[in-house]
Amino acid sequence: MTTPTDVPSVRGAEVGRRIGVGLMYGLWKPRVLGAWRVPATGPVILAVNHSHFIDGPMLMGTAPRPVHFLIKKEAFIGPLDPFLLGIGQLKVDRSTADRTAITRALGVLEHGGVLGIFPEGTRGEGDFASLRAGLAYFAVRSGAPIVPVAVLGSTERRGRLIRGLPPLRGRVDVVFGDPFQAGDGSGRRTRTALDQATVRIQEHLTTHLEHARRLTGRRATLK
Repeated sequence: MTTPTDVPSVRGAEVGRRIGVGLMYGLWKPRVLGAWRVPATGPVILAVNHSHFIDGPMLMGTAPRPVHFLIKKEAFIGPLDPFLLGIGQLKVDRSTADRTAITRALGVLEHGGVLGIFPEGTRGEGDFASLRAGLAYFAVRSGAPIVPVAVLGSTERRGRLIRGLPPLRGRVDVVFGDPFQAGDGSGRRTRTALDQATVRIQEHLTTHLEHARRLTGRRATLK
């Protein structure tokens, strides 16, 4: 069992959420659909597609609860290191089984918090086509429900002022899906059980993404 000192700051994550609200709504026009599906209390995992680096901040600024994201350690450089840690985010070394990050992430869920995960592990097509096993592990180990989230519009067009960003004041859609359990109810955490959970998760996430695209009229990511 984790102690409060092992868990990222909830107050820091709330500060991060407020910063995210100001930046995301100030720079773009988020359209948030289905946020009411996120459980108001208790542990929950937000599984987010990842095609642009603003997807994480966008979710932080639009989710109804403060989010603790698992973020690759390479992002924690210079002044970003104390800043990201200060707003309750989790540094993870993706090249190994990072026990410290795993313990802290489980601590977030154990204390009833919201854990944000990019299940694809890195930026790509944002279509949930390649999932790592980490999401299944956290979901099965904690018993926390997973809420699929689709962030759409961040890569459809390039901005004129800053080419690496979506057009300023452009619309970005954030669509929350129905929560679901990754496990089969047995509580087993064997390799087979985790593999089965990963398949189950991918089916849910892919179905949600297809639904979100139909709902918003968004097409697939452009190169």
